[in-house]
Amino acid sequence: MKKKDIQILLVDDEPDILEIVGYNLSSEGYNVITADNGADAVKLARKNKPHLIILDVMMPEMDGIEACEQIRKIPDLEGTIITFLTARGEDYSQMAGFDAGADDYITKPIKPKVLVSKVKALLRRYREEEQSSNIVKLGDITINREEYKIIQRGEEMALPRKEFELLSLLASKPGKVFKREDILDNVWGNDIVVGGRTIDVHIRKLREKIGDDKIKTIKGVGYKFVV
Repeated sequence: MKKKDIQILLVDDEPDILEIVGYNLSSEGYNVITADNGADAVKLARKNKPHLIILDVMMPEMDGIEACEQIRKIPDLEGTIITFLTARGEDYSQMAGFDAGADDYITKPIKPKVLVSKVKALLRRYREEEQSSNIVKLGDITINREEYKIIQRGEEMALPRKEFELLSLLASKPGKVFKREDILDNVWGNDIVVGGRTIDVHIRKLREKIGDDKIKTIKGVGYKFVV
């Protein structure tokens, strides 16, 4: 993955931090988007699916701890690396951050070169995790997320993009019930208006291809993948 394809979400309510840190990361070739509060951070994370989120703790509207908790509830952002960047170095603040789902913690002030080195190390971790999770084997089905390919009982099949993304989402956590609104958000996105029947149609098509027993309907709630 090239640097220009790596998206970093930088969140801080201090304009100077957004400018200085954003500049240094952009100068390295990364694609940087910014937010100045936790509520916007959650919206941008859901929409853009960044590879790395650098998150301040003390912010208006929604603080970084709550924002991190909300982001960690988004299934499509499971692999996203989240690190806190804050002047607060107290143990309780760090513990709260890790309890919320953060992967790391950076205390400011920090020299730009040191920060860039830290970001590179975090992104190496992301790439290692991404490579290990590109191929998922569940029962007689193998899902290759990198090649958008499904292999079932030795036979390869190609699925339309949305069907593949829907299957990949459900299979990311076998047994977990995905609510209909979560499926719409993660497969179709908030910016696209689709009817509730859209999911049902795609589920029916998937069942026709991989078997009725793989996807179970939880009436009034959503769907889950069954191994």
